[in-house]
Amino acid sequence: MGWGKTLLAAALIAVAGPGLAAAQTKPVQIEFWHGLPQPLGGLLEQIVADFNASQSRYHVNASFKGGYPEVMTAAIAAFRSGNAPDVVQMFEVGTATMMAAKGAVKPVYELMKETGEPFDPANYIPAVRGYYSTPDGKMLSLPFNSSTPIMWYNKDAFVKAGLDPEKPPLTWPDTIAATKKLKAAGIACPLTTAWPSWVEIENFSAIHDVPLATKVNGMAGLDTELKINSPLHVKQIQNLIDMQKEGLFKYGGRDSTADALFTSGECAIIHDSSGLRARIVKEAKFKWGDAPLPYWPDVKGAPKNSILGGASLWVMKSPKRTAEEYKGVAEFLRYLGKPEVVAKWSMETGYLPITKAGFDLVKKSGYYEKNPGADIPYLQMTRTEPTENSRGLRLGNMLEIRKITQEELEKAFQGKQDAKQALDNIVQRGNAVLRAFERANQS
Repeated sequence: MGWGKTLLAAALIAVAGPGLAAAQTKPVQIEFWHGLPQPLGGLLEQIVADFNASQSRYHVNASFKGGYPEVMTAAIAAFRSGNAPDVVQMFEVGTATMMAAKGAVKPVYELMKETGEPFDPANYIPAVRGYYSTPDGKMLSLPFNSSTPIMWYNKDAFVKAGLDPEKPPLTWPDTIAATKKLKAAGIACPLTTAWPSWVEIENFSAIHDVPLATKVNGMAGLDTELKINSPLHVKQIQNLIDMQKEGLFKYGGRDSTADALFTSGECAIIHDSSGLRARIVKEAKFKWGDAPLPYWPDVKGAPKNSILGGASLWVMKSPKRTAEEYKGVAEFLRYLGKPEVVAKWSMETGYLPITKAGFDLVKKSGYYEKNPGADIPYLQMTRTEPTENSRGLRLGNMLEIRKITQEELEKAFQGKQDAKQALDNIVQRGNAVLRAFERANQS
């Protein structure tokens, strides 16, 4: 019996040849660093586990490395020491920094071509695709978790104020009128906003088709200059300052600090990320709805598509990187773009379905019928073809520029300067940041 088993095993190996030998070797290890805390990080790591289970040739190791700024710092440091991860998740405002990291990145379009993986950037919705592509349409990183700001409102507060809870305001004049009725009904905070720079300046610019900066908002060159002190930008910020004086608007702080003002029921309307949905579902003790961000109807061509937040996946180079690792990365990225993966991620997290096929699958599942308004972020981002002003932005050291923006806006909301002074200061200080980035990254 022993000889028979030995001969049978030998025969199987002879017939199977290299295939069986390959199956007996360890899978190629792919290192993936991300910046999503729990519970989002757990959902992401489950997708990674699903990919690993779908095949045996590669194994992706997903590692949480802290917030996005920490991930970027760690990835660049690892590259300089020759130990960069294969894939890194990077927030959208880090795009220019990643591009400027000389020799650190392998563009996705190059990776897919070199590895022979089928890949069509046209599968991704235009406002997402354009953000992470060169001006001539070559995709640099793979879009993954994308959000966009929308309007959330308290239906119970609307009823109390005599407003139709099924007809939220769509324009700024309508919004101002609604906040006056909310205030008259005894609601102390009719309107607030989270992420002031992202929502009220960056997305405001895109929706109204006005430039945030020259050179296609930085996408066409490093020698770009901010343009956010235009008459329309001044009108928008001065409107918020005046609304605050009248008790119609409340400045809720930097970044996502204002989230709690809405979920607690204190503020009746908030302009905030579409990604707030999960927290509202969990915390709100009132009926709520969502709608697109308002726009000024007297601006020709408005409203255009909004722009995204969130992150994309970058492929990093390393002296130790093998062709087989790059092949594994390409297969992993292609897997993430599958309609069923895109749809699952969107329904579980509230992020946008970033491909048309993914959106269609979510719609077919009945998710939007069961969750009215969940499709508004997608519809807002796809309502027009992106223009040069609504493709997105690619400004160096954007985090520092956002910090400057918040500092100057706070002075304005504190009554220390008007909108024109605040925006002029942002442009002056922000341009100095851009010049420093340009000098540091000139070829």
